[in-house]
Amino acid sequence: MTKGGVTVLIPMLDEAAALPRLVAALQKLDPPPAEILCVDGGSSDESVALAKAAGWRVITCDRGRSVQINHGVKQASAPLVIVLHADTLPPPDMVTVVQTTLADPRTALAGFTPLIGGAPHERTRWGTSVHNWAKTWYAPLLCRPHLFLRGVRLLFGDHAMFFRRADFLCVGGFTPGDQVMEEADLCIRMARLGRIRLVPRLIHTSDRRIAAWGPLKANWIYFKVGILWAVGARNRMAKDYPDVR
Repeated sequence: MTKGGVTVLIPMLDEAAALPRLVAALQKLDPPPAEILCVDGGSSDESVALAKAAGWRVITCDRGRSVQINHGVKQASAPLVIVLHADTLPPPDMVTVVQTTLADPRTALAGFTPLIGGAPHERTRWGTSVHNWAKTWYAPLLCRPHLFLRGVRLLFGDHAMFFRRADFLCVGGFTPGDQVMEEADLCIRMARLGRIRLVPRLIHTSDRRIAAWGPLKANWIYFKVGILWAVGARNRMAKDYPDVR
């Protein structure tokens, strides 16, 4: 197992509705992380107050998930970092999974297998969950086959991606201007350092986009944005992927 603690990094913007469940889930982590670090991008609700009340460390910066995560990784105190979205609930052994996976020096970046639905043990979106899993494999196979053969898988925010802080900083982190598919670009850059892995360990993530858009529209948007990324139409991706809170 990799020595050293884990920073749980939460990029946050108006997540007051999701935070109570996340607070409860993180209180169950065994062993606990070295720190829980929230990077707020200018929330107008009670997000910051809820995070501070939970005893988490809260810092602020300009809005934008890429910018917020880059800032948070620079400020992280632990050598290992997991990026956890506020609407994603980890298993109690998350810290152990992160440390054990990154104990393999051949692994540069990894993520959990998301199960998409309402609160845990409520409605599960099996179709979207399976598509999300398959996309991790078929997207790099179709778009970057030479990297797929080197062990690259494309991970996204709901995978709760984790990595060594030093490796993330070495490749320059996320592209600051990216609002969509920033994780895929990170996977490509991190592939220079080692394998990109999907860990067969479930993590629960919110279906709020699917609830807002409907299953067919949501999966079409996921697919369309992926194609736009693959062909380099980066200026259109954010327009086709509206925010949902």
